[in-house]
Amino acid sequence: MPPKVKESVIRLMTRLAQQHGAVNLSQGFPNEAPPAKVRLALAHAVISGNGIATADEQAHLSQVTEQDLKQAHLSQVTEQDLKDYIASLLIESTSNGDVATDVLNQYSPPMGRADARHAVAHYYKRLYGYAVSEDNITLTLGATEAVATAIRSVTSPGDNVAIFEPFHEQYPSQCGIFYCNPVYITLRASMDGTWHYDPDELRNTIVTNKVKAIILNTPHNPTGKVFTYEELKEIVDLCIQNDVYIITDEIYEHMTYPDESGNHQKHMLIPKAFPEAADRTLVCNSISKSASATGWRLGWTLHPPHLSDYYRGIHDQMVAMAPHPMQYASMTYLSLPDEYFQDELQKRYQQRIFMLADALNDVGFRVGKPHGAYYLFADYRGVRQLKDLPPMDASMYLIEEVGVATVPGDNFYGKSSDGENYLRFAACRSMADIRAAVEKLKAGLSAA
Repeated sequence: MPPKVKESVIRLMTRLAQQHGAVNLSQGFPNEAPPAKVRLALAHAVISGNGIATADEQAHLSQVTEQDLKQAHLSQVTEQDLKDYIASLLIESTSNGDVATDVLNQYSPPMGRADARHAVAHYYKRLYGYAVSEDNITLTLGATEAVATAIRSVTSPGDNVAIFEPFHEQYPSQCGIFYCNPVYITLRASMDGTWHYDPDELRNTIVTNKVKAIILNTPHNPTGKVFTYEELKEIVDLCIQNDVYIITDEIYEHMTYPDESGNHQKHMLIPKAFPEAADRTLVCNSISKSASATGWRLGWTLHPPHLSDYYRGIHDQMVAMAPHPMQYASMTYLSLPDEYFQDELQKRYQQRIFMLADALNDVGFRVGKPHGAYYLFADYRGVRQLKDLPPMDASMYLIEEVGVATVPGDNFYGKSSDGENYLRFAACRSMADIRAAVEKLKAGLSAA
């Protein structure tokens, strides 16, 4: 029997948004550039083939701030200026009359550059106080490959893998590719808009199905749930008791928001918070969302020492390596100031999420303010124009008649029918796009 794998509905909705000229709030990728100094590091790496040529230049770039770059009026640089600059770099790189040796546009070691893996290790030490050896870090082709390789590293065909639903659509398909069986624990919304699981359902799913691994995405896509210490403790204890591996997807780690009472549930790193689970936890992450660099495909996994060789072998055979120039530029990203990770990302997305949430509630949707990530998973049955439509038809109505693209909620479920009431909105687009979407929603929809 062929594996149960399907094409991405999320990416289908993006194509439909483009076809109909709708504001794309379906796929969760930003339309704003990565930090300027990170882009400069990548550009210099690709052009020179060897990154920043001298220690002095490396030190200078590390001291450049985003404000410096804004004050330089980079937007006023002409196309000819850029061509001249690129030409000067190319000339400089071959100034000795020979073709310069190129490193960064070629293969890297499969597990990633040693200095880039060291930068990942330093990132965790700096932000979490967690020490991890670069020997237990592999740079991956984004978090998507990181999770897929993790699944293959700890399971065999026929094994069961537990997944919280609603889920990111990739998880069941990735299980299917490796002939594993996804089994589900359902998150359900409370009246206050927060999401919770049933502890008995969690235990029964893990124990009865003899699961080999559980995939834990926190902050959570699509609900915005940030799992609490108590919930993580319960999950960790069950996994230890039942010999279950934990695969975490942490790409929204820095996007957490205080509630209206000022309570702020921040993300917790399981190997740090629960060292007793470190030998069964694979931490998957990437720069895609936090650096606004979804096209770079640069991620990583922290894996226990006893899995390092096996994980790297699978990674090597599946993708060979993460893109080498992006590995180099990621070191600049990982060295950004603490304020970028601990303050700037939160402020950037909270304003957009809350603005969109208020607009959705005004026209009949029911959605709470999420505690994390940058999605709104909204019950649409209170919207007059949508209330009698199934999720895909409701999504198509929004694209064709309102001009806003979303994702049908049943795409995020494998067991429960709860998704038949929901649509997912991604609030990661520019503020201009969010405002345009709000205007369209208010003009085209009304409460039932």
